[in-house]
Amino acid sequence: MNKAELIAAMADESGLTKKDAEKALKAFTDVVAAELQKGEKIQLVGFGTFEVSQRAAREGRNPQSGETMSIPASIAPKFKAGKALKDLVNGK
Repeated sequence: MNKAELIAAMADESGLTKKDAEKALKAFTDVVAAELQKGEKIQLVGFGTFEVSQRAAREGRNPQSGETMSIPASIAPKFKAGKALKDLVNGK
């Protein structure tokens, strides 16, 4: 499912127009991104949790040349599915 299909499905499910569903999706993604950028965690009970994860600096290898290189520390967004979502996906 791509973004346009998601917007159409949200509009059908909620009774909103596609334009309003697109605004709602944009608002959701903007708020999630802003909170993650601040280092906050967003927990949606029954759905899952959006949070940031610290990745330590490490040594890696260039697969083409085989030489070692340093990979800098970074912060990555992470999503952990909630139990209700896992159960739904697994057909329980």
